[in-house]
Amino acid sequence: MHGVEARELAGRIRAAVATAIVGRDEAVDLVLTGLIADGHLLIEDLPGLGKTLMAKSFARALGLEFQRIQFTADLLPHDITGAELLDPTKSEFVFRPGPLFTNLLLADEINRAPPKVQSALLEAMQEYQVTSERSTYPLPRPFLVIATENPLELEGTYPLPEAQVDRFLLRLQVGYPTPEEERQVLERRRARKTEAIEVAPVSDVATFRQLQAAVEEVELDASVATYLVDLVRATRGDARCEVGASPRGSLALQKVARARALLQGRDFVLPDDVKALAVPALAHRVIVKPEPWIRGVRGEAIVRAAIERTVVPKAG
Repeated sequence: MHGVEARELAGRIRAAVATAIVGRDEAVDLVLTGLIADGHLLIEDLPGLGKTLMAKSFARALGLEFQRIQFTADLLPHDITGAELLDPTKSEFVFRPGPLFTNLLLADEINRAPPKVQSALLEAMQEYQVTSERSTYPLPRPFLVIATENPLELEGTYPLPEAQVDRFLLRLQVGYPTPEEERQVLERRRARKTEAIEVAPVSDVATFRQLQAAVEEVELDASVATYLVDLVRATRGDARCEVGASPRGSLALQKVARARALLQGRDFVLPDDVKALAVPALAHRVIVKPEPWIRGVRGEAIVRAAIERTVVPKAG
């Protein structure tokens, strides 16, 4: 699939999602970019902002099988992975797949799950397989996770380990709609006369996989690669930073920059692609020292400072 085809398909996907999601163009583009880059996404935002609807809408538009898991404190690993159960007709144990066996999984309020469940999900995200008893079972491809997390409500939650947060390709926020967008939400609901929202599929699994494969054909010039590495390394040199972005962060930024270029119809990456995605790709991989943290400094500020300090390569 070439850049022009990818850009046209991306436009149709955005239009399909827009039938359910009003506005939020930046968040929609980030989700689409992350999915095309074959990465898992963490949406950290308040309840009621359309995170679940966005995940469902993308699954429908892309023609992907969709499952949702509401994470709770009493969830057990086999509740999401599946388990081996005795089949009385065959007098043997057979594996019954859980909701992880899908293309696009919405892990709702992921930080409410106990560590064992988070560990099972981490294996699925990293290895694309689940383990039950002594056997492993491969997950279908694509396998993508969109996880949500409420950043304010901490009672009854289990903070995500840094190792698991680092497995998410992008972390993003949906944000509140503008007054005009919120009025459109109300008008659309009155016009529909039902809670259900239908999103027309514009792709299928095979086409989506072609779009993902096309990302690998996008060129990254040596000067842009050097710029990307310098930017990531600049997060490690910030005095306010305990731990900067790792080489996994560099790989993640390269992946999403190439995906952004493809969705804009290009077969090469520009420094602007790197700059545009540096914060959602790197900020959650940065650990701020305690004193700056108390003063309100977060990973986003560290990455933005790195962008300001890093010299952009000249065109040509």
